[in-house]
Amino acid sequence: MTRKDRRTEEEYRGAAVVRVDLGERGYDIRIGKGLDAAAVIRDLRPGGVLIVSDSNVDGLYGHRIESDMKAEDLSVFRFVFPAGEKSKNLATVERICCECAERGFDRSSVIVALGGGVVGDVAGFAAAVYSRGIRHVQVPTSLLAMVDSSVGGKTAVNLPQGKNLVGAFHQPAAVVIDLQALSTLPVREYRAGLAEVVKYGVIRSADFFGRLERDADAVANRDEETLRDVVAECCRIKADVVGIDEREGGVRAILNFGHTLGHAIEAASAYEWLHGEAVAAGMIYAALLSERERGFARRDTLRIARLLRRFGLDPGADGKLRALAWADIRRAMDVDKKKKGGVPRWVLAERMGSVAFGCEVDESALSHAWDVFREGGWLEE
Repeated sequence: MTRKDRRTEEEYRGAAVVRVDLGERGYDIRIGKGLDAAAVIRDLRPGGVLIVSDSNVDGLYGHRIESDMKAEDLSVFRFVFPAGEKSKNLATVERICCECAERGFDRSSVIVALGGGVVGDVAGFAAAVYSRGIRHVQVPTSLLAMVDSSVGGKTAVNLPQGKNLVGAFHQPAAVVIDLQALSTLPVREYRAGLAEVVKYGVIRSADFFGRLERDADAVANRDEETLRDVVAECCRIKADVVGIDEREGGVRAILNFGHTLGHAIEAASAYEWLHGEAVAAGMIYAALLSERERGFARRDTLRIARLLRRFGLDPGADGKLRALAWADIRRAMDVDKKKKGGVPRWVLAERMGSVAFGCEVDESALSHAWDVFREGGWLEE
Protein backbone atom coordinates (compact mmCIF):
# COMPACT_ATOMS: atom_id res chain seq x y z
CA MET A 1 0.00 0.00 0.00
CA THR A 2 1.45 3.37 -0.98
CA ARG A 3 1.46 6.50 1.15
CA LYS A 4 -1.13 8.02 -1.20
CA ASP A 5 -3.42 5.03 -0.61
CA ARG A 6 -3.10 5.38 3.18
CA ARG A 7 -4.60 8.84 3.29
CA THR A 8 -7.02 11.01 1.42
CA GLU A 9 -6.73 14.74 0.94
CA GLU A 10 -9.30 17.10 -0.48
CA GLU A 11 -10.61 20.60 -0.08
CA TYR A 12 -13.29 20.83 2.60
CA ARG A 13 -14.72 24.33 3.10
CA GLY A 14 -11.33 25.78 2.21
CA ALA A 15 -9.48 23.37 4.50
CA ALA A 16 -6.88 20.75 3.74
CA VAL A 17 -8.08 17.34 4.91
CA VAL A 18 -5.58 14.66 5.89
CA ARG A 19 -6.87 11.19 6.66
CA VAL A 20 -5.44 9.07 9.47
CA ASP A 21 -6.22 5.65 8.06
CA LEU A 22 -6.80 3.23 10.93
CA GLY A 23 -9.83 1.36 9.66
CA GLU A 24 -12.80 1.84 11.96
CA ARG A 25 -10.66 4.09 14.19
CA GLY A 26 -9.70 6.33 11.28
CA TYR A 27 -10.49 10.04 11.24
CA ASP A 28 -9.94 13.28 9.36
CA ILE A 29 -7.67 16.17 10.29
CA ARG A 30 -9.08 19.45 8.93
CA ILE A 31 -6.60 22.30 8.58
CA GLY A 32 -7.61 25.82 7.61
CA LYS A 33 -8.74 29.25 8.71
CA GLY A 34 -12.04 29.95 10.48
CA LEU A 35 -13.14 26.31 10.61
CA ASP A 36 -16.49 25.37 12.16
CA ALA A 37 -15.60 22.92 14.92
CA ALA A 38 -19.20 22.94 16.18
CA ALA A 39 -20.46 21.51 12.89
CA VAL A 40 -17.91 18.69 13.04
CA ILE A 41 -18.98 17.83 16.58
CA ARG A 42 -22.68 18.10 15.68
CA ASP A 43 -22.18 15.46 13.00
CA LEU A 44 -21.06 13.04 15.74
CA ARG A 45 -24.54 13.33 17.29
CA PRO A 46 -23.22 13.47 20.83
CA GLY A 47 -25.35 12.81 23.89
CA GLY A 48 -23.56 15.68 25.63
CA VAL A 49 -20.37 17.68 25.11
CA LEU A 50 -17.74 18.70 27.65
CA ILE A 51 -15.26 21.31 26.46
CA VAL A 52 -12.02 20.85 28.40
CA SER A 53 -9.63 23.78 28.32
CA ASP A 54 -7.09 25.60 30.48
CA SER A 55 -7.23 29.00 32.10
CA ASN A 56 -5.33 30.67 29.25
CA VAL A 57 -7.23 29.26 26.28
CA ASP A 58 -10.72 29.28 27.78
CA GLY A 59 -10.71 33.06 28.06
CA LEU A 60 -9.86 33.37 24.37
CA TYR A 61 -12.07 30.73 22.79
CA GLY A 62 -14.15 28.85 25.34
CA HIS A 63 -17.27 31.02 25.34
CA ARG A 64 -17.30 31.36 21.55
CA ILE A 65 -17.07 27.63 20.88
CA GLU A 66 -19.66 26.91 23.57
CA SER A 67 -22.02 29.41 21.90
CA ASP A 68 -21.39 27.84 18.48
CA MET A 69 -22.27 24.41 19.86
CA LYS A 70 -25.40 25.67 21.58
CA ALA A 71 -26.45 27.18 18.25
CA GLU A 72 -26.26 23.60 16.92
CA ASP A 73 -28.69 22.53 19.70
CA LEU A 74 -25.98 20.60 21.53
CA SER A 75 -25.98 20.06 25.29
CA VAL A 76 -22.60 21.54 26.18
CA PHE A 77 -20.60 22.30 29.33
CA ARG A 78 -17.13 23.71 29.99
CA PHE A 79 -14.40 22.47 32.32
CA VAL A 80 -11.35 24.67 32.92
CA PHE A 81 -8.16 23.78 34.79
CA PRO A 82 -5.09 25.93 35.65
CA ALA A 83 -2.74 26.31 32.68
CA GLY A 84 0.64 24.63 32.77
CA GLU A 85 2.44 21.31 32.95
CA LYS A 86 1.72 21.05 36.69
CA SER A 87 -1.94 20.33 35.89
CA LYS A 88 -1.01 17.37 33.71
CA ASN A 89 -1.71 14.78 36.39
CA LEU A 90 -4.17 12.15 37.55
CA ALA A 91 -5.94 14.60 39.85
CA THR A 92 -7.02 16.72 36.87
CA VAL A 93 -8.20 13.61 35.02
CA GLU A 94 -10.24 12.56 38.04
CA ARG A 95 -11.91 15.97 38.18
CA ILE A 96 -12.85 15.75 34.48
CA CYS A 97 -14.29 12.27 34.94
CA CYS A 98 -16.29 13.43 37.95
CA GLU A 99 -17.64 16.32 35.87
CA CYS A 100 -18.73 13.86 33.19
CA ALA A 101 -20.45 11.68 35.78
CA GLU A 102 -22.25 14.63 37.36
CA ARG A 103 -23.54 15.66 33.92
CA GLY A 104 -24.84 12.16 33.25
CA PHE A 105 -22.47 11.50 30.36
CA ASP A 106 -22.49 8.08 28.73
CA ARG A 107 -20.67 6.47 25.81
CA SER A 108 -22.55 8.64 23.32
CA SER A 109 -21.00 11.77 24.86
CA VAL A 110 -17.97 13.65 23.56
CA ILE A 111 -15.08 15.43 25.25
CA VAL A 112 -13.57 18.32 23.27
CA ALA A 113 -9.90 19.12 23.96
CA LEU A 114 -9.59 22.87 23.33
CA GLY A 115 -6.02 23.99 23.85
CA GLY A 116 -2.39 23.01 23.58
CA GLY A 117 -0.53 19.80 24.26
CA VAL A 118 -1.29 19.61 27.97
CA VAL A 119 -5.03 20.04 27.36
CA GLY A 120 -5.00 17.48 24.56
CA ASP A 121 -3.20 14.90 26.67
CA VAL A 122 -5.32 15.38 29.79
CA ALA A 123 -8.68 15.55 27.99
CA GLY A 124 -7.77 12.67 25.68
CA PHE A 125 -6.76 10.46 28.60
CA ALA A 126 -9.96 11.32 30.48
CA ALA A 127 -11.92 10.29 27.38
CA ALA A 128 -9.94 7.04 27.21
CA VAL A 129 -10.82 6.00 30.76
CA TYR A 130 -14.29 7.46 31.42
CA SER A 131 -16.88 4.68 30.97
CA ARG A 132 -13.98 2.61 29.56
CA GLY A 133 -13.69 5.01 26.65
CA ILE A 134 -15.82 7.74 25.07
CA ARG A 135 -15.21 9.81 21.95
CA HIS A 136 -13.15 12.97 21.94
CA VAL A 137 -12.32 15.68 19.43
CA GLN A 138 -9.03 17.54 19.37
CA VAL A 139 -9.22 21.30 18.68
CA PRO A 140 -5.57 22.34 19.11
CA THR A 141 -4.71 25.99 19.65
CA SER A 142 -0.89 25.80 19.84
CA LEU A 143 1.45 25.01 16.97
CA LEU A 144 2.97 22.10 18.87
CA ALA A 145 -0.44 20.53 19.40
CA MET A 146 -1.46 21.14 15.79
CA VAL A 147 1.52 19.35 14.28
CA ASP A 148 2.12 16.70 16.91
CA SER A 149 0.20 15.93 20.08
CA SER A 150 -3.36 16.26 18.70
CA VAL A 151 -2.70 13.58 16.05
CA GLY A 152 -2.10 9.89 16.64
CA GLY A 153 -4.04 9.04 19.78
CA LYS A 154 -1.26 9.12 22.38
CA THR A 155 -2.71 10.49 25.63
CA ALA A 156 -0.92 10.65 28.98
CA VAL A 157 -0.31 12.47 32.23
CA ASN A 158 2.79 12.86 34.37
CA LEU A 159 3.78 11.29 37.67
CA PRO A 160 6.23 12.90 40.12
CA GLN A 161 8.78 10.37 38.89
CA GLY A 162 8.56 11.32 35.21
CA LYS A 163 6.70 12.57 32.17
CA ASN A 164 3.84 10.74 30.43
CA LEU A 165 4.13 7.61 32.58
CA VAL A 166 0.36 7.01 32.80
CA GLY A 167 -1.61 7.04 29.58
CA ALA A 168 -3.44 5.20 26.83
CA PHE A 169 -3.69 5.03 23.06
CA HIS A 170 -7.10 6.54 22.31
CA GLN A 171 -7.68 7.95 18.83
CA PRO A 172 -9.80 11.09 18.46
CA ALA A 173 -13.00 11.07 16.44
CA ALA A 174 -11.75 14.16 14.57
CA VAL A 175 -9.09 16.87 14.67
CA VAL A 176 -10.00 20.45 13.76
CA ILE A 177 -7.02 22.77 13.27
CA ASP A 178 -7.99 26.43 12.95
CA LEU A 179 -4.85 28.35 12.05
CA GLN A 180 -6.41 31.60 13.31
CA ALA A 181 -5.62 30.44 16.83
CA LEU A 182 -1.93 30.95 16.12
CA SER A 183 -2.47 34.72 15.99
CA THR A 184 -2.97 34.79 19.77
CA LEU A 185 -0.19 32.32 20.61
CA PRO A 186 2.67 33.89 22.62
CA VAL A 187 5.99 34.11 20.78
CA ARG A 188 7.73 31.64 23.09
CA GLU A 189 4.98 29.06 22.65
CA TYR A 190 4.99 29.48 18.88
CA ARG A 191 8.75 29.03 18.66
CA ALA A 192 8.55 25.94 20.85
CA GLY A 193 6.11 24.39 18.40
CA LEU A 194 8.55 24.90 15.55
CA ALA A 195 10.90 22.34 17.09
CA GLU A 196 8.42 19.58 16.29
CA VAL A 197 8.02 20.98 12.76
CA VAL A 198 11.77 20.72 12.19
CA LYS A 199 11.72 17.18 13.60
CA TYR A 200 9.52 15.92 10.76
CA GLY A 201 12.04 17.00 8.17
CA VAL A 202 14.89 15.27 9.99
CA ILE A 203 13.09 11.96 10.51
CA ARG A 204 11.12 11.57 7.29
CA SER A 205 11.64 14.15 4.55
CA ALA A 206 14.84 15.87 3.45
CA ASP A 207 12.75 17.79 0.92
CA PHE A 208 10.51 19.16 3.65
CA PHE A 209 13.56 20.17 5.69
CA GLY A 210 14.88 22.04 2.65
CA ARG A 211 11.52 23.81 2.25
CA LEU A 212 11.70 24.91 5.88
CA GLU A 213 15.17 26.35 5.29
CA ARG A 214 13.89 28.20 2.21
CA ASP A 215 10.70 29.48 3.87
CA ALA A 216 12.10 30.03 7.37
CA ASP A 217 11.30 33.74 7.45
CA ALA A 218 7.70 33.21 6.35
CA VAL A 219 7.26 30.44 8.91
CA ALA A 220 8.81 32.52 11.71
CA ASN A 221 6.51 35.44 10.80
CA ARG A 222 3.40 33.18 10.83
CA ASP A 223 2.50 33.67 7.18
CA GLU A 224 -0.89 31.95 6.94
CA GLU A 225 -0.53 30.39 3.50
CA THR A 226 2.91 29.02 4.32
CA LEU A 227 1.74 27.71 7.68
CA ARG A 228 -1.23 25.92 6.15
CA ASP A 229 1.12 23.95 3.91
CA VAL A 230 3.64 23.34 6.69
CA VAL A 231 1.06 22.13 9.22
CA ALA A 232 -0.61 19.93 6.59
CA GLU A 233 2.71 18.32 5.66
CA CYS A 234 3.54 17.62 9.32
CA CYS A 235 0.12 16.01 9.75
CA ARG A 236 0.60 13.94 6.57
CA ILE A 237 3.92 12.62 7.82
CA LYS A 238 2.55 11.78 11.24
CA ALA A 239 -0.60 10.21 9.78
CA ASP A 240 1.58 8.07 7.53
CA VAL A 241 3.70 6.84 10.44
CA VAL A 242 0.72 6.24 12.73
CA GLY A 243 -1.08 4.38 9.96
CA ILE A 244 1.85 1.97 9.78
CA ASP A 245 2.39 1.59 13.52
CA GLU A 246 -0.47 2.84 15.70
CA ARG A 247 0.82 1.67 19.08
CA GLU A 248 4.52 2.38 18.76
CA GLY A 249 5.60 -1.22 18.39
CA GLY A 250 8.17 -0.23 15.77
CA VAL A 251 8.55 2.63 13.30
CA ARG A 252 6.35 5.07 15.23
CA ALA A 253 9.26 5.41 17.65
CA ILE A 254 10.98 7.67 15.10
CA LEU A 255 8.58 10.42 16.21
CA ASN A 256 10.57 10.49 19.46
CA PHE A 257 13.68 11.96 17.81
CA GLY A 258 15.06 14.47 20.31
CA HIS A 259 12.63 13.40 23.02
CA THR A 260 14.82 11.16 25.20
CA LEU A 261 17.04 14.06 26.22
CA GLY A 262 14.17 16.50 25.82
CA HIS A 263 11.95 14.81 28.40
CA ALA A 264 14.95 14.52 30.76
CA ILE A 265 15.62 18.26 30.45
CA GLU A 266 11.98 19.04 31.19
CA ALA A 267 12.03 16.91 34.34
CA ALA A 268 15.47 18.06 35.53
CA SER A 269 14.50 21.72 35.11
CA ALA A 270 11.17 21.24 36.94
CA TYR A 271 9.48 22.06 33.61
CA GLU A 272 11.00 25.53 33.33
CA TRP A 273 11.81 24.51 29.74
CA LEU A 274 8.85 24.26 27.41
CA HIS A 275 8.49 20.90 25.68
CA GLY A 276 9.54 22.24 22.27
CA GLU A 277 12.53 24.06 23.73
CA ALA A 278 13.70 20.84 25.35
CA VAL A 279 13.09 18.85 22.16
CA ALA A 280 15.15 21.38 20.18
CA ALA A 281 18.06 20.74 22.55
CA GLY A 282 17.39 17.01 22.34
CA MET A 283 17.54 17.01 18.54
CA ILE A 284 20.92 18.73 18.43
CA TYR A 285 22.26 16.36 21.08
CA ALA A 286 20.87 13.35 19.19
CA ALA A 287 22.49 14.64 16.00
CA LEU A 288 25.86 14.82 17.77
CA LEU A 289 25.39 11.27 19.01
CA SER A 290 24.39 10.25 15.49
CA GLU A 291 27.65 11.53 14.04
CA ARG A 292 29.61 9.00 16.10
CA GLU A 293 27.10 6.14 16.18
CA ARG A 294 25.52 6.27 12.70
CA GLY A 295 27.83 8.36 10.53
CA PHE A 296 25.48 11.36 10.37
CA ALA A 297 27.16 14.25 8.56
CA ARG A 298 28.41 17.18 10.64
CA ARG A 299 27.10 19.58 8.00
CA ASP A 300 23.59 18.24 8.64
CA THR A 301 23.97 18.63 12.41
CA LEU A 302 24.85 22.25 11.72
CA ARG A 303 21.87 22.62 9.39
CA ILE A 304 19.55 21.44 12.16
CA ALA A 305 21.09 23.77 14.72
CA ARG A 306 21.07 26.76 12.37
CA LEU A 307 17.45 26.26 11.34
CA LEU A 308 16.42 26.01 14.98
CA ARG A 309 18.33 29.22 15.70
CA ARG A 310 16.49 30.96 12.84
CA PHE A 311 13.30 29.95 14.61
CA GLY A 312 14.51 31.42 17.91
CA LEU A 313 15.46 28.04 19.39
CA ASP A 314 19.08 28.23 20.55
CA PRO A 315 19.44 26.02 23.64
CA GLY A 316 22.67 27.68 24.73
CA ALA A 317 21.60 31.29 24.23
CA ASP A 318 20.41 32.21 27.72
CA GLY A 319 22.63 30.09 29.96
CA LYS A 320 19.88 27.62 30.89
CA LEU A 321 21.74 24.72 29.29
CA ARG A 322 24.87 25.32 31.35
CA ALA A 323 22.76 25.32 34.51
CA LEU A 324 21.85 21.66 33.95
CA ALA A 325 24.01 18.89 35.41
CA TRP A 326 24.55 15.63 33.52
CA ALA A 327 23.90 13.60 36.70
CA ASP A 328 20.41 15.10 36.96
CA ILE A 329 19.75 14.58 33.25
CA ARG A 330 20.90 10.97 33.35
CA ARG A 331 18.83 10.26 36.44
CA ALA A 332 15.74 11.61 34.70
CA MET A 333 16.36 9.23 31.79
CA ASP A 334 16.07 6.27 34.14
CA VAL A 335 12.30 6.72 34.33
CA ASP A 336 11.85 7.37 30.61
CA LYS A 337 9.15 5.04 29.28
CA LYS A 338 11.16 4.44 26.10
CA LYS A 339 13.93 2.57 27.92
CA LYS A 340 14.28 -1.19 27.58
CA GLY A 341 15.95 -3.41 30.14
CA GLY A 342 16.80 -0.31 32.15
CA VAL A 343 18.73 1.22 29.24
CA PRO A 344 17.61 4.30 27.27
CA ARG A 345 16.83 3.67 23.63
CA TRP A 346 17.63 6.41 21.15
CA VAL A 347 16.38 7.58 17.78
CA LEU A 348 19.49 8.47 15.80
CA ALA A 349 19.85 10.09 12.39
CA GLU A 350 21.60 8.29 9.53
CA ARG A 351 21.05 11.03 6.95
CA MET A 352 18.66 13.90 6.58
CA GLY A 353 15.17 12.42 6.28
CA SER A 354 16.11 8.98 7.63
CA VAL A 355 16.56 7.80 11.22
CA ALA A 356 16.99 4.54 13.11
CA PHE A 357 15.10 3.71 16.31
CA GLY A 358 15.80 1.49 19.30
CA CYS A 359 19.50 2.39 19.35
CA GLU A 360 21.56 1.64 22.45
CA VAL A 361 24.48 3.98 23.14
CA ASP A 362 27.44 3.47 25.46
CA GLU A 363 27.32 5.52 28.68
CA SER A 364 30.67 7.15 27.99
CA ALA A 365 29.42 8.30 24.59
CA LEU A 366 26.31 9.80 26.18
CA SER A 367 28.25 11.84 28.73
CA HIS A 368 30.87 12.89 26.18
CA ALA A 369 28.21 14.11 23.75
CA TRP A 370 26.62 16.09 26.59
CA ASP A 371 29.90 17.81 27.38
CA VAL A 372 30.45 18.67 23.71
CA PHE A 373 26.89 19.88 23.32
CA ARG A 374 26.89 21.92 26.51
CA GLU A 375 30.11 23.72 25.68
CA GLY A 376 28.85 24.66 22.23
CA GLY A 377 32.20 24.97 20.48
CA TRP A 378 31.15 22.43 17.83
CA LEU A 379 28.87 25.09 16.31
CA GLU A 380 31.86 26.96 14.96
CA GLU A 381 33.43 23.95 13.23
